[in-house]
Amino acid sequence: MTPQRERLQVLCAGIFSLLLTFGVARFSYTPLLPLMQHQAGLGLAEAGWLAAFNYAGYLCGALIASLISDLVLKDKLYRIGLIVAIVSTVMMGLTADPWVWMLSRFIAGLSSAAGMLLGTGLILNWLIRHNHRPELGIHFGGIGLGISGCAIGVWLMTGWLDWREQWFAFSAIACLLIVPALAWLPAPDTSPLTKSGAPMHDNPPSRLFLGIFMAAYFCAGFGYVISATFIVAIVDHLPGLAGQGALAFLAIGLAATPAAFNWDLIARTTGDINALILAAVLQIVGIVLPVAVGGLFATIFGALLFGGTFIGMVSLVLTMAGRYYPTRPAKMMGKMTLSYGAAQIIGPAIVGWLATRLGNYSIGLTIAGGVMVVGVVLLVILKFVEKRDAAPAFEPCTQ
Repeated sequence: MTPQRERLQVLCAGIFSLLLTFGVARFSYTPLLPLMQHQAGLGLAEAGWLAAFNYAGYLCGALIASLISDLVLKDKLYRIGLIVAIVSTVMMGLTADPWVWMLSRFIAGLSSAAGMLLGTGLILNWLIRHNHRPELGIHFGGIGLGISGCAIGVWLMTGWLDWREQWFAFSAIACLLIVPALAWLPAPDTSPLTKSGAPMHDNPPSRLFLGIFMAAYFCAGFGYVISATFIVAIVDHLPGLAGQGALAFLAIGLAATPAAFNWDLIARTTGDINALILAAVLQIVGIVLPVAVGGLFATIFGALLFGGTFIGMVSLVLTMAGRYYPTRPAKMMGKMTLSYGAAQIIGPAIVGWLATRLGNYSIGLTIAGGVMVVGVVLLVILKFVEKRDAAPAFEPCTQ
């Protein structure tokens, strides 16, 4: 097998793992949320808590990833996580018990961390080790495909399958996705050298840089989670947009599919942090457009902006983490995701609580946009910290 064909196969393993862990196990819940509210009696607050439990599982998975340095163990946990993704999906259709649903969402979060952090770290390590460009744009296309695929799947199945049968249909799809996700990712190489014989060294950032970076990523997580979780329900309750939520979710997925690859190209020209700032500003516009302007055009345009930026930010951040720690990329990835994941627990719980008092989720988009503004400010500060850290230290004159 040629090196480029082998590289493509490894990246496709990552795509299928994200289709499974993020598409089926995680994002199928979003387009199914209105159907579960209508047919299974899922309440506003309960919907928020289910999302919060999902992110609690993701946060636990990120913590585990940040503490493990053994590549062989990470590979085992990655493969277990793919199986867990299928189990969590089946559980959603087996019962209408909210406690079982919460358990399902929690272990789905664990599986998402396995696909996103452990899988991504293993793939990035493989790319660096085999002297390929350490970019993950193609790999992260799996998230956008997962979002749009779930939206299309629910749209096609609604009308002839109920909420429970749709969860089982997604479970069957998951059983197909796991095959290439497991088979096409090689076992990890633990050698300290690349295939060309060059040593692999970690180059960790300063403590100040990491602290500000994590705070900015927290803001990005808050902005992401509100739209990703509630966009279908929010749009369906906006004036004149009843039933259009699934269309907005589809737009997010379609825009997200090539987004990470596009932001890789942008970052080559602007630099990583400048690309992050640009993506965050565009994401703010995408988040607030549905409630600030209203109407189908503004809503779809906002969804395209959101889908075209959120996964780009994730891809850039995790790629940067892998470059700082090429020998153990999931270490910093896990730390960053702990920050991102904490926001994803807090956000849905707050918005779910507010929704029970206001009767809708729309206020969540306004709050998310405000938090993202804080994140942009932190990223601008991060630019100056990066320059300070890169500046050579002046030696005192001893003569």
